[in-house]
Amino acid sequence: MRFWNFWLNSFILASQYNPPRFVELLMLMLAIAMLAIGTISPDKPYLVLGLSLVVGASISILVREAIAPSPQTRVTQLTALLLLLISLYGFADLLQTL
Repeated sequence: MRFWNFWLNSFILASQYNPPRFVELLMLMLAIAMLAIGTISPDKPYLVLGLSLVVGASISILVREAIAPSPQTRVTQLTALLLLLISLYGFADLLQTL
């Protein structure tokens, strides 16, 4: 019980300390879950939802870094751009196979 209480308090503290980063982390975790389900099952909606979450999170990261740069701005921006390019390529591949 104490273990779950610690994790719950950590999530609450993280969401209060930096809400945009917390939302981006949540979106990326959901995207990983949706893409994992999408690769296991043949249903396309999981892939579309996962790729949409990745696009939204990477655009949010790029906007946040443009407004308030962090100490590792360049690495964060490159990672977000890489995620954005990979997800857009995934959308293009998905449209081609439909």
